Amino acid sequence: MPFMTYNISPEQALANAGRLMQASGVGAIKMEGGTYLAPTIARIVQAGIPVMGHVGLQPQSIHKYGGMRVQGRDNVDAARKLLADAHAVEDAGAFAMVVEGVPVELGKMITEQVRIPTIGIAAGPHCDGQVQVFHDLLGLFDAFQPRHVRRYVEGAKIFREAIASYVDDVKNQRFPTDEHAFSMKPEVLAQLNGTETTETGDK
Repeated sequence: MPFMTYNISPEQALANAGRLMQASGVGAIKMEGGTYLAPTIARIVQAGIPVMGHVGLQPQSIHKYGGMRVQGRDNVDAARKLLADAHAVEDAGAFAMVVEGVPVELGKMITEQVRIPTIGIAAGPHCDGQVQVFHDLLGLFDAFQPRHVRRYVEGAKIFREAIASYVDDVKNQRFPTDEHAFSMKPEVLAQLNGTETTETGDK
């Protein structure tokens, strides 16, 4: 769910979740948060709306972390809090959770300790499933490559080359050609030009 549509109260979150389900036809919602969000998750699940949780690095709240930083790596209390977050999300009734931006060891521990599926991103290979950002996967963003990303194609390079070729073709009048154009019916063109003859042969 979008930032601040579920952060004020469980009732606010339930109202917005219901609206999202009705208006969009989605089959579930996803929310970022740990222990503090558990009552909200429980309220929404009780109303019959499936919830996917999201623990670890929470992109909607990166400013409180000082940026996109790995969570639970350098402090045992922070690591324990993330484990507690995962258990709280599960106990609240989430059907699965995204685990993002945590050390590989912590991703493994969370996956082993909870009963619901974990979907990892930047959380190591031990989660039950994996997800990547589409633009990273296809190399559409190439200013830098995050450590957890594998590019399967240099999409930005391909797109730049394609657009440059298009511009060059237009400038040099190689595109468009007649092959890419639509023609009028001859009789319509004749009428438009005022050259169609009448039955008497007059224009």
